[in-house]
Amino acid sequence: MVRHKDQMPMPSPFVVVLSAEHEAVLTARVCSWRTEFRDRLRAQIVLEAADGASNEAIAEALDVCVDTVRRWRRRFSVEGLQGLKDRPRSGRPPVHGPAVRAEVVALACALPAEHHVPLSRWSCPEIARELAARSQVNAYACPSASSVRRWLAADALKPWQHRSWISIRDPDFAVKAARVLDLYAGVWDGQALGENDFVVCADEKTSIQARCRCHPALAPGQARAMRVEHDYRRGGALAYLAAWDVHRGQVLGRCEDTTGIEPFSRLVDQVMTSQPYASAARVFWIVDNGSSHRGQASTERMARAWPNAHVVHLPVHASWLDQAEIYFSIVQRKVVTPNDFTDLDQIRDRLAAFETRYNAVATPFNWKFTRTDLNDLLHRLQTHQNPAEDHKLAA
Repeated sequence: MVRHKDQMPMPSPFVVVLSAEHEAVLTARVCSWRTEFRDRLRAQIVLEAADGASNEAIAEALDVCVDTVRRWRRRFSVEGLQGLKDRPRSGRPPVHGPAVRAEVVALACALPAEHHVPLSRWSCPEIARELAARSQVNAYACPSASSVRRWLAADALKPWQHRSWISIRDPDFAVKAARVLDLYAGVWDGQALGENDFVVCADEKTSIQARCRCHPALAPGQARAMRVEHDYRRGGALAYLAAWDVHRGQVLGRCEDTTGIEPFSRLVDQVMTSQPYASAARVFWIVDNGSSHRGQASTERMARAWPNAHVVHLPVHASWLDQAEIYFSIVQRKVVTPNDFTDLDQIRDRLAAFETRYNAVATPFNWKFTRTDLNDLLHRLQTHQNPAEDHKLAA
């Protein structure tokens, strides 16, 4: 960069003196190809001014107006590096007032059915269309879908999304859930579990299908994801039963043609005849309320077959408390998806091999939901269901 040494006919009152730090920053802006043109130009003006060049000489060298040079020389002299930034701009005056924005937010926070609109959920174009239908003025005065999207984003509203939930139906939910959480924490009936006590979560993953693709799957390549043929032939389905040791971080599983009392009993026999469970003082089996192990009958059946086994039932609709479901989610991601198996024997072999591979590196799940968290959750639900009563208690 050529730097002029000409003396200014009329010296500028704004003398630019650069510190080492400022000079390094400005030089980096000029030399970097990532710098925007406007920022590079302003940095060049300041560097030329610091070398003593006149405004006219800088304008001629950089092919800009003299007023441009005067502006950035003055701003840097008064404000430093911050003066080289653009001033805040007011922008175009708002077209829609706060009342229109409030109506958009109110509409997004209501179900379409409440306004007799035949939609399952709102989208930004649908909200804009509904406002246009309601408006008594020119349709061009109504907000566009992009304006609606911008307003909702500012309020973190996404009416086009939805989440499912299920209410607590088990009247003994708190007692049953607390008992399971105690076992996860190594406690039973207020006493710590012994070294010869074990906690096992058992469940079934049903209907694992063998889908033989019409063409083999293609491995990933450069700029190409793995490709799996859409068409397939059905090769049957089986069930995968597994028992997850909560504190040891190990799994024992088996494949069955179907689920039921007998297949689940075979899983129990497989676990209880292997060490360390065969010689354990107590083995606590945490199970859900599926037909294979439901109610008092399953507890008595287990006690007759294995006196050191104790069945602990989860509350109804509380599979999120079952650690076996976490293992099944891993199986779904790593083994079953995408589903491309020639027959059921290949599924059996794959699951058995994965079980061995997983046990070699498995560790207990980092379970963080405790009884304290359970009590907080139940309190929040109670507050949501009876807000008036909670208000009285707070008063």
